[in-house]
Amino acid sequence: MVYLKPMEDCVFCKIVKGELPSKNEYEDNEILAFHDIDPKAPVHVLIIPKKHVSKLADAEPEDVQVLGKIQIVARDLARKLGIGEAFKVKTLSGEGAGQVVFHMHYHLMG
Repeated sequence: MVYLKPMEDCVFCKIVKGELPSKNEYEDNEILAFHDIDPKAPVHVLIIPKKHVSKLADAEPEDVQVLGKIQIVARDLARKLGIGEAFKVKTLSGEGAGQVVFHMHYHLMG
């Protein structure tokens, strides 16, 4: 697995390490996608890099490949989950933007 520098108190790092349960839709060495426990749409999946990055504003140049890959995973999951023609992918960066869990993540909703 490729998760680096997991934060001990980060709920998403705990999910990546298998310490907390999740209903997974996709997983590879760099990315995990799982259903949101408080969905705001009929389909609401969170897509995260396994490497802990607190927010998009903290991403480094070496993160560009996995961030691009997340877009393709979102597209593929949208197709798999039946929302491939109309879906939303969003991320929040920082407390002022409404971010609550400080492990960068994307919401796939439709």
